[in-house]
Amino acid sequence: MEEKLIKIKNAALKELATIKDIDEFKKIFTKYLGRKQGVLTDILKDIKNLGADAKKAIGQVANQVKNDVAAAFAAREKELSGLEIEKKLSENLVDVTLPGLPAGWQGKKNQAGHFHPSTQIQYELEDMFRSLGFLVLDGPELEFDYYNFEGLNIPQYHPARDSQDTFYIKDHANWLMRTHTSPVQVRALQKYGAPIRAIVPGRVFRNEATDASHEHTFYQLEGLVVDKDISVANLIAVMNLLLKGILKQDIKTRLRPGYFPFVEPGFELDINCLICNGKGCPVCKHSGWVEILPCGMVHPNVLKHGGVDPEKYSGFAFGLGLNRLVMMKYGIDDIRLLQSGDLRFLQQF
Repeated sequence: MEEKLIKIKNAALKELATIKDIDEFKKIFTKYLGRKQGVLTDILKDIKNLGADAKKAIGQVANQVKNDVAAAFAAREKELSGLEIEKKLSENLVDVTLPGLPAGWQGKKNQAGHFHPSTQIQYELEDMFRSLGFLVLDGPELEFDYYNFEGLNIPQYHPARDSQDTFYIKDHANWLMRTHTSPVQVRALQKYGAPIRAIVPGRVFRNEATDASHEHTFYQLEGLVVDKDISVANLIAVMNLLLKGILKQDIKTRLRPGYFPFVEPGFELDINCLICNGKGCPVCKHSGWVEILPCGMVHPNVLKHGGVDPEKYSGFAFGLGLNRLVMMKYGIDDIRLLQSGDLRFLQQF
């Protein structure tokens, strides 16, 4: 029986060396070490029928043979598993350095996506203001009442709150969806102090009726400059540079008085409507002008809330309506199209 065990071991190791894949391995494993019909398993079962002396001698040899064969099978299985993984990886290899395939590459006519027109304008503005040394900041859309109103010189009794059409958070009296990007003025002054130059692009929310030039969810770009000896002349220069740079043409503008609690004095900067060239249309409410840049000199109370001394520093702020700027640049006659999700509209850009 000892000789037979050695022959079985040698045969198993010989066959094991010729195996090329995991499926073939499983067959050979079952042939020799299978629980029910394995060649080595069967002969080990016969040891119990030997005499005491033979059982002891053959048992030691049998255990050694079983251990050697089992170890060889385990090592070969690990090797074959590695080869199997390498094979699958090579068959499904994706070169991540290759350019991506466009959407619908399987034969459809769809093309790869692109940035939303509002995002395109936002990125252009960010690049422009960075070149002027401005920080690009962000702020929370779910805002505290203090930053959205009180820190901007709009206390609870102020009538300006009535015109904001605010979405308040139920069961949280001090939380609301920000109605403008202006809250970041106070946050930025508290964090960075003065002097500072910064813009804040972002989404804002107002509970109001929609029409061709009004949406309940839209985008603004806040601007803030605080330094010594800042004047209205600086404000007008930056506004004209902004509009000419983004619209790529000379724009007719007008500056008229406007009331905003967080600036003093306050202005409305309007541009000649580019949809109708000043003739009058639904976008400009048939006036020929589009309100696009509420702005003014930062109110001393806002500077105080930001921890800045208004006796030493002055500044200007503006709130650019990104959506309306997009409409002017691309000749879009309804602001609601921008958030409609209509691919037929978006694919034009």
